[in-house]
Amino acid sequence: MENKKISVWKGVFAPALFFALVLILYSLVLYFLDKMFNPALGAVVYLIYIVGVVLILRSYRDNVREGYITYGQAIGAAAVAGLYVGIISGVFTWLLYTVIDPDLTQRQMEFSRQLLLEKGLPEEQVQLAIERSMTWSKPWLKALMSIPGSVILTTLVALVAAIFIKNEPENPFAEVAQEEE
Repeated sequence: MENKKISVWKGVFAPALFFALVLILYSLVLYFLDKMFNPALGAVVYLIYIVGVVLILRSYRDNVREGYITYGQAIGAAAVAGLYVGIISGVFTWLLYTVIDPDLTQRQMEFSRQLLLEKGLPEEQVQLAIERSMTWSKPWLKALMSIPGSVILTTLVALVAAIFIKNEPENPFAEVAQEEE
């Protein structure tokens, strides 16, 4: 069998794209069910990330790396996948907040206002918190921040997942020797 070198950028693209589409689909379901601001359902995203990172790493190991991957390669692959997911999610976030529902930011701020008032905070503090939140709630900024957020989250998940995914060849020099032939 011919040993073809496929870069990590190409090797994780398809699974990362699929993962990003799953995240977008989940966001759309929450949006259409009017559950975008439900904290418990928002936490499900972390479970999706765990499953997604594990599947991406397994796919990369088995389909690109011929069944072998080191801990470091797994971390690197997860970071690259996180970059792809972050870019795709960022574009979706921007579209959601600017094209699909331009009033979504305002509804989010009103939801936050109600939560803070229910916690018993004075109106002045609530108003100050909402004004400060508006600074960071611009659609382009949310979209831009999804990129490092996704890279960090996928990398953090991979720090644990890679322990179980890694599968190093018995002879670590075999790959180098094979490339020299």
